[in-house]
Amino acid sequence: MKELEYPFDPEYIIKKKKSLKKQFLADENTKYIDKKIAVLGGETTENIKLVLELFLLNYGIRPEFYESEYNQYYEDGMFPNSELEEFKPDIIYVCTCVRNIIEWPIMADSKEDVNTKRQALIAKFTGLWDTMAQKYHCPIIQNNFEYPFFRLMGNKDASDYHGRVNYVTSLNMAFYDYAQTHDNFFICDVNYISASYGLDKWADPYYWHMYKYAVAVPAIPYLSFNIANIIKSIYGKNKKAFNLDLDNTLWGGIVGDDGADNIEIGQETSLAQTYSEFQEYIKLHKQIGVLLTVNSKNDEANAVSGFERPDSVLKKNDFISFKANWNPKSMNITETAQELTLLPESFVFVDDNPAERAIIEEQVKGVAIPDIKGVEHYIQTIDKAGFFEVTAFSSDDLKRNEMYQENAKRSQLQASFTSYEDYLKSLEMKGEIQSFIPMYMSRIAQLTNKSNQFNLTTKRYSQNEIEEVAVDPNRITLYGKLLDKFGDNGVVSIVIGRIDGENHDELHMELWLMSCRVLKRDMEFAMMDELVEKAKNSSIKKLVGYYYPTSKNAMVKEFYAIQGFTKISEDEEGNTVWEFIIDNSYEKKQHVIAVNEQE
Repeated sequence: MKELEYPFDPEYIIKKKKSLKKQFLADENTKYIDKKIAVLGGETTENIKLVLELFLLNYGIRPEFYESEYNQYYEDGMFPNSELEEFKPDIIYVCTCVRNIIEWPIMADSKEDVNTKRQALIAKFTGLWDTMAQKYHCPIIQNNFEYPFFRLMGNKDASDYHGRVNYVTSLNMAFYDYAQTHDNFFICDVNYISASYGLDKWADPYYWHMYKYAVAVPAIPYLSFNIANIIKSIYGKNKKAFNLDLDNTLWGGIVGDDGADNIEIGQETSLAQTYSEFQEYIKLHKQIGVLLTVNSKNDEANAVSGFERPDSVLKKNDFISFKANWNPKSMNITETAQELTLLPESFVFVDDNPAERAIIEEQVKGVAIPDIKGVEHYIQTIDKAGFFEVTAFSSDDLKRNEMYQENAKRSQLQASFTSYEDYLKSLEMKGEIQSFIPMYMSRIAQLTNKSNQFNLTTKRYSQNEIEEVAVDPNRITLYGKLLDKFGDNGVVSIVIGRIDGENHDELHMELWLMSCRVLKRDMEFAMMDELVEKAKNSSIKKLVGYYYPTSKNAMVKEFYAIQGFTKISEDEEGNTVWEFIIDNSYEKKQHVIAVNEQE
């Protein structure tokens, strides 16, 4: 919904929150994932919760809320709470603020006195987080502290250990240390959000004394938006790639008319410096695994010449896909998505031309289209939109651009073969297929939340849930890692089965997914072989598979049939159940992957 995309009108959202919610729930075409969210507040949270609901609905997440009473965040989370325990939250959000700091340093305190106060407050919070993690086994989102709205010592308040600004800074650092050493714990950076909004407006005392809101009511959408971005990232709803225009977007001017020598880029003018800064910002995204693609109405030679300038920050080889032609941009982005085996909704389309943005919005549903105006504001507009919010970062993320470049080499190699089987053999593929291990828990959880197309049930798991599944004696798990002569594709396939049946001899497939990066590489057959072998070792006699159709996973509708399963039921919505009888006649699938061979 356009009204909820950054930059939004916060006062409009506050005013129209009920009607906006009705619009979402009236749309029968949207398939939401349902999540239970506990909001534990050190301040009033009603409007924070209601606006958070809107942003989550906009991301395809339908929340159900538990909300603590005012300032009962600690009691609700720390002590036995039958209502919260029965609620079984998927996410806990602790909405505290600087007003919840009761004991501050005073000028008579020694450093030891201040440190004692600090450690007591840190221990209170870490004890709360540890208790909730142990009891509820779900991700926890915690506000850091915004700065106080006054400084007793003026500027010295930041550097003197008696100062409240100094005290808040040290508390926040302790929160960050905890976040760096504990999985599934995330900081909502209220300190940054309030500074960006303007601390004087954010911390307007009127709203605290009148309503017990530590954040001014008009600023609530900015807080709720940031919480929603963390949650949508946890559940794999981030964007994955930029689709970038060139002329007046990555450089100033029109390269086909002005020539590469005359476009605005580099350090010669203030405008050129601004475009260079934007290119630097875009290039930084490669470090977090975001793919860069070009979509330009240009002759390719002209487009490439812009990146051949020595002062261009971006070079042609920074882009995974480079489409500079005269085709409609809607066609280019659709083809790019197909070539990269991504959905169009994975892209952020960046173009200075509002007409082109309108065409993409109309013709390619799901693409994010930031409303950029003035190159000096490009970075802020894109950055604050939270398209690529990071909650988990794996080695696969770090290598994602490299992996896609290796895929391009595989495609080039494939074109040189007339036999697809010979091509697969030439890749010299090796598969590592094992039960879940700690090294890959983060990546496995990430994959369950990101994979939509080759995903039979689209069940989502947090990292805590994956860790619980891994040690459950009634579960059989497999991860699949694929390497070949071009490089390591990383963990690309996941299987989770639940042991069931009267005699505990049935394995019900809760999840079977594969990254589309390795489509048609026989990995699904290698996984099937290993699954059957593991099932046999556990005296399993029957595999039961489930396919739940979505708007995105039609490609695996007949997956179980291809694997040799028999369909035993299908309902009106297309949900199907399949079974596979395991006996000694099982013959391994035909594939050319060397599985679990030692180097």
